[in-house]
Amino acid sequence: MLKKGLLLSVVASGLIYAGGDIAPAQPVAPQAAPAACDFWGTLSFRYDANKAGAYSFGDSENNAAVAGLAIGVEKALGYGFGFGAELGARYTLDGSFNKVSETAELSQAYLTYKTGNTAIKLGRQALPQNLSPWAWSDRVDGIIDRAYNGIVVVNTDIKDTVLVGAWIASFTDDAGSVKISDTSKNKGLFMVAAEYKGIANTTLDFSAYYVPKLLSYGKAISFWGMAQTKVNSVDLAFQAAYAKADALTKSFAIAASAGTSFGNLDATLTVGYINDGTTPLNLSQFGASSPNPFNSVSSSVLSTFVDDDYAASFGGEVNGGKQKIVKLDLGYKLPYGKLVSSIAYDKTSGGPIDKNIGAKIGYEFDIKGVDAVVEYRYEKTTYSSGASDKNQRVRFALMHKF
Repeated sequence: MLKKGLLLSVVASGLIYAGGDIAPAQPVAPQAAPAACDFWGTLSFRYDANKAGAYSFGDSENNAAVAGLAIGVEKALGYGFGFGAELGARYTLDGSFNKVSETAELSQAYLTYKTGNTAIKLGRQALPQNLSPWAWSDRVDGIIDRAYNGIVVVNTDIKDTVLVGAWIASFTDDAGSVKISDTSKNKGLFMVAAEYKGIANTTLDFSAYYVPKLLSYGKAISFWGMAQTKVNSVDLAFQAAYAKADALTKSFAIAASAGTSFGNLDATLTVGYINDGTTPLNLSQFGASSPNPFNSVSSSVLSTFVDDDYAASFGGEVNGGKQKIVKLDLGYKLPYGKLVSSIAYDKTSGGPIDKNIGAKIGYEFDIKGVDAVVEYRYEKTTYSSGASDKNQRVRFALMHKF
C-alpha cells in the first residue's frame, strides 16, 4: 500500500471529506521516525476513451492516455528530527499516443520533529481530506494534485483525542504556486481540528478555519463537523459545513449516509443538501492553474462523482444554487476483485444547471501486485435553459505501488 508521510501521519479515523464521499479513513497519530531511510512510490498508466457531443469513442482526438510516476523518501536524522521529499512526474498523450505534455515537480519537501506525543511537520506537504475539509491533497494517477506550504502540529496527549493545528501560507500544483492572500504580507490560512474516539463505535471530528484575507474578499471563516457510528450492522454518518467571507454570500451543506453488507454485497446510500453561496466550501478550484476559486466549483462538499478534472465533477459545481443530492454505491466481491457501481442524481435551483444524473460501473482487480480497473461512466447534465449535455467514458487503468 502506498505510504504517505510516515514521519507524521495526519490522516484521521472517520469520514473522508473528499468531494462529499463518506467513508472510513485510517487512524491518526504522530508516528516515530523510521529507523532507516524509507522509500515509496507509484507507477501508473491509464487510457480514457471519451464520448461527448459530436465525438464518438473512436475519435482519437477526444481520447487520452497518461503515464505517471511518484517517488518519495523519508529519513530520520536523529534527536527527533527527520525530513521527507517526493517527486511527481506525468506524461500525457492523445488518443493516438502522441505527446501532449510532460510535467515534473517536487510535490513534497518537509522537515519533521517529534517529541513525546507531539509531532511537527514543516514545509511543502500533502493535507488529509478528513481533518482538512477546506484544503486537501488528492492523488491523481498516484501523484499529489496539490501540495500545501506551511506547518502542521499533531498532539495526542489527551486520551482518545487527536488535536491538530496548522498554518498554510500557499499551495502548489503542477502549474506553480499561489498565495492564499493577495497582499504583500501573506497572512495565510489558520486551522484547528480535533478528533474524539472515546465513545464506543463512534468517531467525532471537527475543523475550523480562519483566513485573515482571502484574495480581495476580506476575512473568511469555515466550520465543519462530522459524526460516524455503527448500530448493529449499519454504518451511519453525518456531516455539516459552513463558510462565509466578508464580500461573499455564505455557503452551507449537510450530508448523511447509511451503509451495510449482505454477504459479498455492500451498499451505501448518501443524501445531501447544499445551499451554495459564493464563499467556497473548499479550495479545489483555487490553484496556480486556476487562481479563482469561484469559476466552476464553489462547493464539492457533496459531489457525487469526482473526476481527474475538478471542473468535470458531477454534483456540487453550481455557484449560488441550492442542490439536493442522492447517491447509491454498490460493491460485490468476486474471487479476483470487486465489482463496483454508483448511480446518482442531483436537482439544482437558482443556478444555470437544472439537474444531473450519472452512473458508473467498474471492475477492480489485482494482477500480480498491480492494481487495475476497467470502468464505464455516463453523465447527463440538463441546464435551466432546457439544453443538455451527455458524456460517456471508458477507462482502463493500472497502478503499481512500492
